[in-house]
Amino acid sequence: MRLLLALSGWLSTWTAPFIIAVAALTFVLPGVFDWVRGDVQTCILGFIMLTMGMTLTTADFRILAQRPWDIFIGALAQYTIMPLLAFALVYFFHLPGGIAAGLILVGCSPGGVSSNIMSLLCRGDVAYSVGMTTASTLLSPFVTPLLVLWLMGESIAVDAAGIFRSILLVTLLPVGVGTLCNYLFSKRAGYATVCRLMPGLAVLGLACIVGGVTSAHGSKFFESGALIFLCIFLHNGLGYLLGYLTGRACHMSTAKRRTLSIEVGMQNAGLATVLAGRHFPLLPEAALSAAISCVWHSISGTLIAAVFSLADKVRRK
Repeated sequence: MRLLLALSGWLSTWTAPFIIAVAALTFVLPGVFDWVRGDVQTCILGFIMLTMGMTLTTADFRILAQRPWDIFIGALAQYTIMPLLAFALVYFFHLPGGIAAGLILVGCSPGGVSSNIMSLLCRGDVAYSVGMTTASTLLSPFVTPLLVLWLMGESIAVDAAGIFRSILLVTLLPVGVGTLCNYLFSKRAGYATVCRLMPGLAVLGLACIVGGVTSAHGSKFFESGALIFLCIFLHNGLGYLLGYLTGRACHMSTAKRRTLSIEVGMQNAGLATVLAGRHFPLLPEAALSAAISCVWHSISGTLIAAVFSLADKVRRK
């Protein structure tokens, strides 16, 4: 068990390099993750969201009621800045349908589950981070399909009802089951140990999703990879910047500003990847764009947390 806990901790610490290594391996040996398709991919994402639910307590939900103004600002920023940034990049670069669909799906997704770790690393407001992630996840089945339909409906056929069902299946249901498990079994011996294994298992699940998409569509990266990465880089980086400036405009503390920056910039790109594969099968670049976002958001989240921590050290000197 000690070995498994150590491995889970290692995977949580080195998420980005591990996922990059998996993607690189899949480029060379695409058959390794050829099995991660369709329903298997959906089940893996559901498991990742289950791990999130298993870490939520009643105290985390109380944050939603105790800090309504902060949560409202965060949710509003989450579901306006990133979708509109994605749409602006699509318009500015005249992106083809597949890349446009992937970028908008990422922009309309809820906050990423690893954002809580990044807030902890940079001395952000971790409670606020958990509250924002919870709120955006709970809202996602309703808000995400409507935003996708609004931003893409005129150019690409969008099954908003299907997206609603998919998000409900892979977010609210597993998060609810995980939360119920935490409520029922949190006081039992061994449950805390199991929860400590969950972050590592979530990273393995995310790696499988990235590997599956790379296996199916990786060859297309060389056709438009530079354009995809440029748009993802700008979308993510501007999200961090505008999230921080929103916190500053609302006179938030430094810790809250950092958390808002990370929560806005880091998206649940794993969810976007699954939605792209399931609802836009004729646009393979959509899933590829979302999968690359999975990798880049993990890297950039670590980097922005390091920048914030470095700013603290410089200020102390």
